[in-house]
Amino acid sequence: MEIRNIAIIAHVDHGKTALTDAILKQTGMVEGDISMDSNDLEKERGITIYSKNTSVFYKDTKINILDTPGHADFGSEVERVLRSVDSVLLVVDAAEGPMPQTKFVLKKSLELGLKPILVINKIDKPAANVSTAAEAVCELFLDLGATNDQFNFETIYAIGREGVAKKNMADEAADLTPILDTILEQVPPASGDNLAAKPLKMQVFNLAYDNFLGRMGICRIYEGVVRDGQKIFVKDTQGNTFTGKISKLYTFEGMAKKEVPEASAGDIVMLAGLPDIYIGQTLVDDDKTESMPAIAIDEPILSLYMFVNTSPFAGKSGKFLTSRKIKERLEKELQVNVGLKVNFMDAKFKVSGRGELHLAVLIENMRREGFELAVSQPEVIFKEENGAKLEPFEEVSVLVPEEFSGVVIEKLGKRKGNMTSMGMENGEIRMLFDVPTRGLLGYRNEFVVDTKGKGILTSMFLNFRPYAGNIIKTELGSMTSMVTGKALGYALNNLQERGTLYIKPGTEVYEGMVVGNTAKGVDMPVNPIKGKQLTNTRASGTDEAIRCTPPMELTLEKAIGLMRDDEFLEVTPTDIRLRKQYLTENDRKKHSREK
Repeated sequence: MEIRNIAIIAHVDHGKTALTDAILKQTGMVEGDISMDSNDLEKERGITIYSKNTSVFYKDTKINILDTPGHADFGSEVERVLRSVDSVLLVVDAAEGPMPQTKFVLKKSLELGLKPILVINKIDKPAANVSTAAEAVCELFLDLGATNDQFNFETIYAIGREGVAKKNMADEAADLTPILDTILEQVPPASGDNLAAKPLKMQVFNLAYDNFLGRMGICRIYEGVVRDGQKIFVKDTQGNTFTGKISKLYTFEGMAKKEVPEASAGDIVMLAGLPDIYIGQTLVDDDKTESMPAIAIDEPILSLYMFVNTSPFAGKSGKFLTSRKIKERLEKELQVNVGLKVNFMDAKFKVSGRGELHLAVLIENMRREGFELAVSQPEVIFKEENGAKLEPFEEVSVLVPEEFSGVVIEKLGKRKGNMTSMGMENGEIRMLFDVPTRGLLGYRNEFVVDTKGKGILTSMFLNFRPYAGNIIKTELGSMTSMVTGKALGYALNNLQERGTLYIKPGTEVYEGMVVGNTAKGVDMPVNPIKGKQLTNTRASGTDEAIRCTPPMELTLEKAIGLMRDDEFLEVTPTDIRLRKQYLTENDRKKHSREK
């Protein structure tokens, strides 16, 4: 049986997973509403976080499909996957056209010599402009230096959600047969040229973890045949070699993995039995076989500290509270999350990742598993080269109604952002900026308020550039509770005039807990449990009606963006709270004098 290996790549929310789900349903590999986004967080947020493997059978051909994340924070998931495939389906939204992450994933694909198949998706959108989107993609190919062969790509028009596609806009669309036929026509077979007869050569491009089998490697077999129980040589990227034995061997069929006795060249397999297996390693059956080129993993650009929760409410809702448990959980995460780095210290752990969302997803998963912990404000990771201080920069794409463009330009300008392009798109303004990652920290919350929720902001890591200098941000001040107790509506009714509250009446608070923010940028100690002075005199008609505005709900990403450098974020399975590092007013004053 012939094998084709493809990856589906796109910007976030352009329809990769919906298209993959539709292909699985058409080929009979799944039934009902089963989705590739199987993780709870993926379902809630509507985004792909982890790259996943699946396969379908079509016209006596096995098509291995790798669904990849579209968010820039998970770019390391995309890069290594591209090394294991022979072509990509580049999915582009018919209304939005190519976006920053489209440029990133396409650039990586072209550099590896892959010839993409373009799928212009969501052609049923009212704002869809198929010809403009196709033209913008062609310009992107030219900008990225595509070869003549790569530029001569096939284009398919689709509505992934409905499971239909067509080769020409004038054609009738019944199902996804045009996409599947194009894959067979355009993607070279992975199992040709008698590759199975050669000595074994396979490379690890992804990792998985099983509570019973331990660390597992997902590999592409380039040459030869691999068998269950086989003894093999593992060559790492430093030139070292060690031996091991495969204890379990799986291939992918639909959404499930299937245990098999052997697999041959061209296929993608998952194997167990090698506890020290890692991304980029080459597995061979002959020690003299040369190892494959290393797979580079992008280095982290943000870090934060993680430690035991020490607040007065610690231990009320969590199951895992100790430093040892947090360490064990982080060690387990390092088994599969290759974009993450952890520096294990005695009392705290420095966790470094690719962006705020990358770190937030880890913290959110931990709190759902029953962990209680505290985290510090994220900080940018600086580098030094040839005596010069370098910092990470990101390309920021902003799409806003025209009346909000001025405030966005002003705010990003203050944050050392440099506008690189500006134009009209479907009646709105599209702007591109190069902004230091430092300047973006905490800006997304401001952006939502400034644009009244009508703007779209996406970003993508560019490179490290010379330090941009001091950035002055318009920080919000904090309303900090002076007392411990239960918040009352009477007190909150007065406090809401000073800023935005994070709590509602009846919320338990403690001294040093941040209960809201002040627009003036100055910290304000408050008493949220103060009640009304009661007398025995009735005052009908003169009492003020208490009308508390609904508070701002602190999600993990919002709280990370709002956190100041003298605060911690307290994360428990049931609550997310901001708190001062020093809980009492006296301790805060004493520490500020010591500075």
